[in-house]
Amino acid sequence: MSRGAEVTTGPIPIGQFVALVKSTLKRDPLFQHQVLKGEVSGMKVARSGHTYFDLRDDQGQMSCAIWKNRCHIDGSIKDGSEVVIIASIDVYAPRGSMTLSVEKIEPVSTIGALEETRRKLISALRDDGSLDRPRLQIPQIPKHIAIITGAGSAALSDMQRLIENRWPGLRRTIIGVTVQGDGSASNICQALAAAREMSKPEIAKKLQRPVVDLIIVARGGGSAEDLWTFNLEAVARAIIASPVPVISAIGHESDILVSDLVADIRASTPSNAIERCVPEKNSILMWFDEIEGRLENSVLRRFGESRQHLISLTARLRLAPLAGLSKAKDKLNGLKMRINSSSQQMLSSEKSRLVRIETILQSSHPKRVLERGYSMAQTTDGEILSSVKNITSGQEITMTFADGSAFADITKIIEDDEK
Repeated sequence: MSRGAEVTTGPIPIGQFVALVKSTLKRDPLFQHQVLKGEVSGMKVARSGHTYFDLRDDQGQMSCAIWKNRCHIDGSIKDGSEVVIIASIDVYAPRGSMTLSVEKIEPVSTIGALEETRRKLISALRDDGSLDRPRLQIPQIPKHIAIITGAGSAALSDMQRLIENRWPGLRRTIIGVTVQGDGSASNICQALAAAREMSKPEIAKKLQRPVVDLIIVARGGGSAEDLWTFNLEAVARAIIASPVPVISAIGHESDILVSDLVADIRASTPSNAIERCVPEKNSILMWFDEIEGRLENSVLRRFGESRQHLISLTARLRLAPLAGLSKAKDKLNGLKMRINSSSQQMLSSEKSRLVRIETILQSSHPKRVLERGYSMAQTTDGEILSSVKNITSGQEITMTFADGSAFADITKIIEDDEK
């Protein structure tokens, strides 16, 4: 070994080192879902159905793999074709080789007017500072989420299920929109405007609801054309204008839309949006109990230390000369007052913190709403009824109040004409 190299730890097995390199690269977003351009070389399809090739230019090249059925490969792509890919780096440990795992591939010649429009919009947003603006922080525990997505969609069902699993009864308002096709951009912009209104305290007070403190714009996967609405400038500007943090959760993990670039947070899927913004209530309650226990132990330890200090000072006073007794007593009294004051301040601060946490938990509990005179209507199967459109005459329903439940039969339905 060279004398110039100094070893500070024992030798690492090469397999462990390769695993460390792999995990480091896969965790770093710089090497995941990158958009790359180059020339195809040595393209071949294996008997397994996987496609392998090198992506090269004058300055370098890397091995690429398209796993079977992972994405569509245009028939015009062959050796020498210039392509744009979305890919993530991976390391094959047995050979210690790096490979780009391709999620999407398109020949450069087929990038049409829509993609050119998208690129120009991204450039304009970068030039006017929209992409570099400070992002809003999402609340630790949302009080009221506005979800903008397709009404009755699978994405909405998944989000609703996850919310109930993580924080049952969390307040949310569903704003159903058209998520593709003509008029969808205008529809989404109107929904964002409605969510902004519900974030105003005076409007929330009138509706007797908490203010909207988080907005999720979501839809499931689809083709580039299906998702194109979320690449339009009107939708991007509406997200940028929101005074409330916005999560963009459009399509699959490999889909990067303009809405993702301008939102305060980009979620890989609608379900991922809920996982990122809705905490698990049981975990919060366990954390609350842990904080309470730590506070109690801290206070007891502090008093114990103070008591030992006082005992020590008292012993020293008994041995001190009479001439210094008065001065020592004054010092002892002053120290005692400072200890008491410090302890009281610490107790007051921690109690206030516990009260704030408890207030958040109390206010988010569905029973608080019922205690104000409201009730919750459900089908006999337990499904929550939020609209008269979902009930029929003669239907049996369950009414839940703060102190119990009652069964009722629907005899007459009156729809509100106001929009």
